[in-house]
Amino acid sequence: MNDIAKIRSEVKQLREMYVPNERDAEIRLHLLRCLDVDDAGELIPAPARYSGNEARGVMVIEGSGGGKTTAIKSVLSEIDILAPNPETGCPRYLALDVPPYATLKSVGTAILEASGMSGVSDKATAAMVWRAVRHRLALLGIVVLWLDEAQDLVLGDSAMETEKTLRMIKSLMKGDHPVVPILSGTERLGEVIGYDPQVSRRFTKIRPSDLEFGADEGSLLGLIDAYCDEVGLGADLGDDLAARLIHASRRRFGRAVVLILHAIESALMDGDEILTIDHFAVAWVKEDRNDPDSNVFLVSDWLSVELDQQAEEYEEARTKRQKKKLERV
Repeated sequence: MNDIAKIRSEVKQLREMYVPNERDAEIRLHLLRCLDVDDAGELIPAPARYSGNEARGVMVIEGSGGGKTTAIKSVLSEIDILAPNPETGCPRYLALDVPPYATLKSVGTAILEASGMSGVSDKATAAMVWRAVRHRLALLGIVVLWLDEAQDLVLGDSAMETEKTLRMIKSLMKGDHPVVPILSGTERLGEVIGYDPQVSRRFTKIRPSDLEFGADEGSLLGLIDAYCDEVGLGADLGDDLAARLIHASRRRFGRAVVLILHAIESALMDGDEILTIDHFAVAWVKEDRNDPDSNVFLVSDWLSVELDQQAEEYEEARTKRQKKKLERV
């Protein structure tokens, strides 16, 4: 049991070793562009005002498992002027997930609850809730409002309800105490923002690149070596492990990291001293499927293994439904 606890602790430490990449730099750059400067050219904890005296926002669109949520969290925590406000003791940014099956009222209520205000009355109207949101954000000195899983702003079957929520978010970008919104989500987020072009043009869009065969293989192998060094493992991975890993992770960095950590944990649990492709095959079973004939790390023709086919078919059907709803509005 002690050995298992030790291994779990080692893997946890690896998981906490954040690995910055290009998406971090891009998110940081575009977020800083949304913040104001004083007469000396120093950043201050306030949104920059653009035409119409409005703030601007940032939108990060990436498939599930890409690492966008971790990247945004890291960037926000490292910007000094967003550190806790001495007057409130709270950071100058507020982060929350958009609630599933969202409504205009539930999104506003979620913002209030994330700010520490609970017990919103069931009798409160959406307008009352959003007035409270504006007051609460100003009271706490919130500069950045981050809504993750923002693709869920597609509110049921009501395109009109979605538009209302987007316009309410836009309203937070102006006035005496505006905020800089960050919206992050999957590819569906691009569709969501299309409901209101006026909202869309107020956001910088960031679409992080997928992992690429050849270009990113060396960096993945370097990451594996660094992790192995931390836990005292050697590595004998073969010539195509990195390429298989890119395919298995759907070319998404965050998923690749998860597979690497599972493979290392498997090696440690087995008492092995060398990390091999067999440990990645075990990791694949944990993360994906238990079929040897479709294990990317076992089969010779691994590029032919189809991934997420059912999910893609569902997403295609859902996209068609959304387009029909837009046409009806």
